[in-house]
Amino acid sequence: MKPTAFAIIAIFALSACAGGGGPPKPNKRTVALINRALSTAPGAAQPSTIVAAELAFARAARERGQWTAFRMFAAPGALLHGVDGPFAIEPWLATQTDPPVAVQWEPRAVAMSCDGALAISQGRLTTPEGLVGNFVTVWERQPDGAYRYIFDAGGIDVPQPPPRKPVEDGDIVVTAIDAVRGLVASCPRGDGAVLPPPAIPVGEDGKADARLSRDGTLRYRWEHRPDGTRFAAADYYYEGRWLSAFEQTLAPTDEE
Repeated sequence: MKPTAFAIIAIFALSACAGGGGPPKPNKRTVALINRALSTAPGAAQPSTIVAAELAFARAARERGQWTAFRMFAAPGALLHGVDGPFAIEPWLATQTDPPVAVQWEPRAVAMSCDGALAISQGRLTTPEGLVGNFVTVWERQPDGAYRYIFDAGGIDVPQPPPRKPVEDGDIVVTAIDAVRGLVASCPRGDGAVLPPPAIPVGEDGKADARLSRDGTLRYRWEHRPDGTRFAAADYYYEGRWLSAFEQTLAPTDEE
């Protein structure tokens, strides 16, 4: 939910145009930088497009308002994982007022289906009060080719990590954007068959779910545990077997 959600490295801030009704677009220099960082992704599935979407999303939150940005980047029917489980975000957003300062965020990993139609990003967030945490966002390619989120969850670390040591002159700093992991599922071969992902417990109705990409190469799943803890994970098909892209446990939230 990045509302308990996100942090952007300043040197990668987008120079995108924020006008119009849709998500702002990254400029060519930003896309080139991201593409170099994630140059190993094949074919239509380019994790750099998701990194660019996250950066544009975060910039819109800073410049146009947090909840305004959430409205701009939401796909129809998008869900936010709140205090009682995922709920439709659009009606809720209609009741929200942008806070004076937005949460900030940065992606750390992106897992993507072979056809590039579905992707899951995971990363770190920073609140205006200086608290840090994690987020998971599921992105779906829309008919116009743009990516919009269909699921979002985030929360602060409990307990909070100790403060970072100050950077001293002469230190070499590696930004999170430089270190983004891009994980792309293998495309079907031969007869096009993809092994089904490992079975997972179904759990109580409304408290857990799993969804598979249309091409069958990427799965995301979420769980709402009895103590309010939220869990999200991504699995992808790679060279004939299913691998875990990442798993993220999030502390209980006070969002609806």
